Amino acid sequence: MRTQKRFTPDLLDRFRRLGRGKGSNEHYVPWHRVSRSDPASSGRSHLQLWRGRQRELLSDLEWVTFLFCTMVVGIADVREQFPLSLEDNEHELSPPNSSSVASQYPGSLSIATQLQVKHPKVNGGGRSASWVMTTDLLLTIRQPDGELTLLAVAVKPNHAADRTRTKELLAIEQMYWRTRGVRWLLVTPDLYDELVAETLRNCMPWALGPQANESEIDFIALAADRLRGKSLTATLEYLAAEFGGLNNAQLALWQAVWSGRLPTDLRRGWRPHEPLVLMDPAEFRLLNPITSGRSAWSC
Repeated sequence: MRTQKRFTPDLLDRFRRLGRGKGSNEHYVPWHRVSRSDPASSGRSHLQLWRGRQRELLSDLEWVTFLFCTMVVGIADVREQFPLSLEDNEHELSPPNSSSVASQYPGSLSIATQLQVKHPKVNGGGRSASWVMTTDLLLTIRQPDGELTLLAVAVKPNHAADRTRTKELLAIEQMYWRTRGVRWLLVTPDLYDELVAETLRNCMPWALGPQANESEIDFIALAADRLRGKSLTATLEYLAAEFGGLNNAQLALWQAVWSGRLPTDLRRGWRPHEPLVLMDPAEFRLLNPITSGRSAWSC
């Protein structure tokens, strides 16, 4: 049984020594982890394998939002529980060990002062220290011209941002990314259809599973008209005959959907006899709060 621990200045120091919040892709270590050595999260945690690393997601809502993030065209990395620098620091896209004073951006402490908001602290062992704030999901996206950009995503339950203190902390987080020219979104369950989330959870093993053969995904994209109106069962039977097995068919089909090359109405539910309903690509993107850029933050 996982024991309950609490955050203290000593624990934050330990996170730093362990390299929490450092690295990228398969080498990244989240600031908060799904671990017995960490204080327990309030929600149900998930470990999601993606691109060679277990992603550590602290709630059902974070997990679903992460699945939405993996559907972004050009997605290069998703770093969960990403720590915000307390002190003024270089841009998060700067090369490692960059230290140019001219390129420094404000840390969360100076932003809290600017906003006239109390920065959170932790206490313990006779010490007090500034709390390290985090962004739930930080996306790195490769644009068509090859340039890398960031997108920061905070995840909260419905109406959580109605609380005064939560608003203050979100304001610090939003300003942190705004000063860096990074778009910031607040995702709540109100921003997406739960039927879509259910489909993502059900189809995730194939969509995020072993990479399908690219020629098979191309085949599905070109065969869209032939698949229109077919049930999921009939579609998979047809593709299994083409690709030499049901698992190959599942991988290729859901990776084609995930990438937007077979834009499908994800509100269809799980029943295999129901048809795959194809959509206009723009309408398909609107099903996803990340690709559509929706945010629950209006300030």
